Amino acid sequence: MIIDAWGQHPTVRHSHDPIFESLRRWTKRRPSKEQLPVSATIDVMDQGGVDVMLTSAWVAPRNVMISNDEVSGFVDEAKGRLVGVGSVDISRPMDAIREVRRCVNELGFKAIRVLPWLWEVPPTDRRFYPVFAACVEEGVPFCTQIGHTGPLMPSEVGRPIYLDQVALDFPELTIVAGHIGYPWTEEAIAVATKHENVYIDTSAYTARRYPPELVEYMQRHGRSKVLFGTNYQMIEAAHALKDLDQWELEDEVKALFLGGNAKRVFKL
Repeated sequence: MIIDAWGQHPTVRHSHDPIFESLRRWTKRRPSKEQLPVSATIDVMDQGGVDVMLTSAWVAPRNVMISNDEVSGFVDEAKGRLVGVGSVDISRPMDAIREVRRCVNELGFKAIRVLPWLWEVPPTDRRFYPVFAACVEEGVPFCTQIGHTGPLMPSEVGRPIYLDQVALDFPELTIVAGHIGYPWTEEAIAVATKHENVYIDTSAYTARRYPPELVEYMQRHGRSKVLFGTNYQMIEAAHALKDLDQWELEDEVKALFLGGNAKRVFKL
């Protein structure tokens, strides 16, 4: 079973947001002016052998690129192939708490994602803490981004070491840190090794570009700590996995990486 831990079925608002213009230089892909059908995303998943993709809402300051209700609609239409990940406005703490609860209890989402670079503050900022508490109360992981940013936004807020303090303050919180953490991958591995409930996902990177130190971690004491992800639409699963065999992963390690760890972490 292959589970993609980080994707998003895009809205036109998300695809066309100017903040992603730098990414479009890399992908050479111009966004469609029409809403992408859910069936198109399922087709791409099928081509890559992906059984389930966690698909995320995108809430930025004064800008909702993909709403939680839109994600809920995509999930309903996909009939079990997509799993919802909510997002919230951290500038309104009580509303954020209520929205976390609604995402989990009414919409059936399995995680909450907030991206520090969108808010230009690290995850140790006080505005994140009510969200962490709500995630603990509702029993869902908090997902975030680590490493440099493709969009032309500050990367410093994505330093993995910030999650060390978060994990110390919230030892019951499960944290899934996406995008490998480059150029601070060893820092990410150190935090994940130190804290039982901190994980890394490989979204936004193809297997060919996985840092060797991350692969070594997967093959040894980190075999239960790394999750496969794509950051679809940026990268499609078939392309992300094309060169996975170059790393000669053991069968057990490969199974955990591709789906077993995500199934356990997100309680799928």
